[in-house]
Amino acid sequence: MKHSSILSVRGLGVRFGRSVAVDDVSLDVLPGETMALVGESGSGKSVTARAVMGLLPPQARVVSGAVSLDGVDVLSASAAELRRLRGGVAAMVFQEPRPSLNPLHTVEKLIGETLRWQKGLAGAAARSRMLELLDMVGMDQPRNYLTAYPHELSGGQCQRVMIASALAGEPKLLIADEPTTALDVTVQRQILDLMADLTRRLSMSVLLISHDLGLVHHYADRAYVMRHGRVMEEGGVDRLFTAPRHEYTRSLVSAGAQGAPAVLGSEPEPILDVRDLKVWFPVRKGLLRRTAGHVKAVDGVSFQLRRGECLGLVGESGSGKTTLGMAVLRLLRGQGRVRFRGEELTALAERDMRPLRRRLQVVFQDPFGSLSPRMCVEDIVAEGLFAHGHPTHEEATRRVCTALDEVGLDPALRHRYPHEFSGGQRQRIAIARALVLRPELLVLDEPTSSLDRSVQFQVIDLLRDLQCQRGLGYLFITHDLHLTQAFCHRVLVMRDGRIVESGATREVFANPRHQYTRTLVDAAAVCGGFDELQSRRTA
Repeated sequence: MKHSSILSVRGLGVRFGRSVAVDDVSLDVLPGETMALVGESGSGKSVTARAVMGLLPPQARVVSGAVSLDGVDVLSASAAELRRLRGGVAAMVFQEPRPSLNPLHTVEKLIGETLRWQKGLAGAAARSRMLELLDMVGMDQPRNYLTAYPHELSGGQCQRVMIASALAGEPKLLIADEPTTALDVTVQRQILDLMADLTRRLSMSVLLISHDLGLVHHYADRAYVMRHGRVMEEGGVDRLFTAPRHEYTRSLVSAGAQGAPAVLGSEPEPILDVRDLKVWFPVRKGLLRRTAGHVKAVDGVSFQLRRGECLGLVGESGSGKTTLGMAVLRLLRGQGRVRFRGEELTALAERDMRPLRRRLQVVFQDPFGSLSPRMCVEDIVAEGLFAHGHPTHEEATRRVCTALDEVGLDPALRHRYPHEFSGGQRQRIAIARALVLRPELLVLDEPTSSLDRSVQFQVIDLLRDLQCQRGLGYLFITHDLHLTQAFCHRVLVMRDGRIVESGATREVFANPRHQYTRTLVDAAAVCGGFDELQSRRTA
């Protein structure tokens, strides 16, 4: 065992019942280094990280091995020792931010708990440190968010709050489980640059769990490649990416989008026509809660979407992308005009809107939050079928199995519940639930954010094939510019509720006119996976 390691894992084995989740895993994290765990969804990365923190669920059993964190045997540590280790010695940023934040606590209380228990800070000193931490992780005007609850924040803002809370205890080891999943490319770069800076200044170590090999290559010193609960290969990232020895590592490195966006059909009329759409949220102040102003989440947006077209919507977290998508679907109230197949949606009563919902579907950003924990996968996917028709049980089961197979999930798993799946698998369930109704328009809100890179492109290829077969129209909301380039015919760049640039995807990214678009493209190039586009811009 290396005594200089802040973390040492030897021969770790974890099982869920008879299922092997982690099998004979050994790894070390040295002081001041960033070590990455990479591999496909379900490979055992997150289970390994939770074992390090003593946070395995009750149904998990450690069947072998040892875990030493700052010299303490985690597997035999008392509850008091674990409380000291968590937050003070090691802190964890979880993959799905919103379910990991207490919905009854404000941002101030969420971060304040760590400051009080680990640093003994309270009152003005704690508030000052909170503002500093929120500023460090890229929260604009952090004072405005101290009284906010998790449900009032975007997915990216929730993730930044979680990172700030983790950093509050100034841990020696930061375990970051997909820390930039819900973040746009500019904030990805800010967060990862921040982690790199803290590693240098504080000799803090980072265990980075990620499916984004571009990020791993740019920020990690070493990496362990996992598959089916075992370590396939380990070494310095330069060697792993330039001369991988294992076939599985080579497949991960070479994973990418093939081909171009699907060829557009010849139908001239748009299936979706949006004109001057606005969604303003009132800001209420005082004892009488009078309206003192408005947050202009969407402010006069217009666009069209044709049958068989994929329209990308990119921009930073909080720019209004998701609000725009929800307003188009009439899931949020807005002003302006939204026409679908020539029918004015904004003028319809809810009872008249209901029959159209089958043709207008959505895949939400947070798969865990959008799937009922009390329903098995078959019931979740089939729910829409029974809501919009009266199929027999056999017909519903057949269509559910077909949808699960289309998104790469074994139909035999349909009797399991959402908590029994990895984050990537849950996102595929959410996509299957939308596809089973065979819609004409699909709003995809970060549909691949929780998926590893190889599965991301499998899903993109699936969506492209379905688009060719059925002529689907996609509104693709994402912060991943590489996926946007590979998948979208046109792109809208959104900032502060407005469209600042639009056009053919390759033209916009190769020759951006607006400074904000140039900032996004440059950040995407640094974060990895965008080298081809960057070389075209600088050629």
